[in-house]
Amino acid sequence: MSSLRVSMPIPSPTADVTAHGRCTTFVPPRSRRSPQRCRRLAVVGIGVGVAAAAVGAAVALAGFPQPPIAPLPFGLAAPAFAPSGDDGLIEDGSPVSLWDDELPAIARLNPALLDAMRAAEADAAADGIRFGVTSGWRSVEYQQWLLDTRIATDGEDVARAFVATPDRSRHVSGDAIDIGPVDAQYWLISYGSAYGVCQTYGNEPWHFELATEPGSDCPPMRTDANG
Repeated sequence: MSSLRVSMPIPSPTADVTAHGRCTTFVPPRSRRSPQRCRRLAVVGIGVGVAAAAVGAAVALAGFPQPPIAPLPFGLAAPAFAPSGDDGLIEDGSPVSLWDDELPAIARLNPALLDAMRAAEADAAADGIRFGVTSGWRSVEYQQWLLDTRIATDGEDVARAFVATPDRSRHVSGDAIDIGPVDAQYWLISYGSAYGVCQTYGNEPWHFELATEPGSDCPPMRTDANG
């Protein structure tokens, strides 16, 4: 004989059982907030945010350590190189003297070249000629910047005719000097060999090097800085 099983509903924690065995679910009533209370809560929330921002600013001003700034995203270029006096830069239109030893452009020239130029300048002064140095020694970075800038503006062929690569530049080694104005250039072209100073590039009448023995003829000029 099989036993009779009666299935009774199992109440849940949120259900009540009626006298007839039915389950009724208790649903708690929702609280109602007045519009005025909601507005007050919103105002309080805004006030808390403003106060937090003020505290953060005060912490920064007090000198407490701040989180590190994230690096620039990959692909953004770093600031471009800008030559300075430490690289041998002499500003355009502001030639300097052969005696400005505090300037790297002068101080880092080959001493033999500098001495020869000073001797030539002393004799040129008797003819009313004064030398102005427009470029002397240059750093590798400055020379490369000059080349890159000239390529960008005039194209590679023209650029290389006037600006040598750093490894070939006589300015980088301290063995070349650029002189102005024009009357000083003509004087050196005519009489510079007496001091061993010569124009060495046919396309640059301002560019001089110590290229011969004093009193000897200058060697044939190269066509340009790339020749």
